[in-house]
Amino acid sequence: MSACPPELTWNICRVKAHEAWPRVSGGKIKVAIIDTGIAAHPNLRIAGGVNTIRGGSYADDNGHGTHVAGITAAQGLDGIKGVAPDVELYAIKALDSRGGGYVSSIISGVDWCIRNKMDVINMSFGLVGTSVNRALRDVITKAYNKGIVIVASAGNSGTEDNGMIDAPASFPEVMAIAATDLSDKVTGFSSRGSGIDLAAPGEQIKSTWLNGGYMSLSGTSMSSPHAAGGVALLLSKQSGLSPTQVTEQLKSWAHPLPSESENKQGAGLLQLDRI
Repeated sequence: MSACPPELTWNICRVKAHEAWPRVSGGKIKVAIIDTGIAAHPNLRIAGGVNTIRGGSYADDNGHGTHVAGITAAQGLDGIKGVAPDVELYAIKALDSRGGGYVSSIISGVDWCIRNKMDVINMSFGLVGTSVNRALRDVITKAYNKGIVIVASAGNSGTEDNGMIDAPASFPEVMAIAATDLSDKVTGFSSRGSGIDLAAPGEQIKSTWLNGGYMSLSGTSMSSPHAAGGVALLLSKQSGLSPTQVTEQLKSWAHPLPSESENKQGAGLLQLDRI
């Protein structure tokens, strides 16, 4: 493994995003973050968005969405650079100031992404339980059929080891992302189960926060936007790929973690140096 440049965070180096940047940086790819919104931040360039809860501002009043957005698309100020810094970043505020919300707001968000021709959707949230909403499944299938690549966090219930990953990550149309730590092990909290596609860093990830600040957080919420950024890099090189082709390509490049089973890591650790 080549040394990590001192101006980059560990997680960006671990997925080897910086080794792809001389060739691709995500330009012209539209990435939607369905979350708590995205706050104005000197290290983020927001192209637009929508508030599907009540209309009005898509600004983040929680912090979570801003943190997720920075992992994908931070510009490189203050030593924080996202995986795909040149994407067109869109804020879909479907979750409230407490990080909660209604499935209907999420469905409206996905619909907005379809109408506005997004290329990638990141969903760093999970709906736990078997009563998965049929309407959510339908709109995600619709987005997938329109060629949108959908990436989601596997969930943070790993210690329960119930063999279940969260919805929407559990849907076959969605790329499900587990979390790894600084020693390239799957974290204890990362949900286990069939359907995980890839793993990406999700422990002690420093990214953008409210009021122009920064915060370090852990969770599969942090892993997913690494993969969303990776998708954007790949699509900016090969724009015609279908969601299935994107997933298969990234899985074929992944680094299998020798100590981890497939239901923890999927194909392995996301690696972007071959784009």
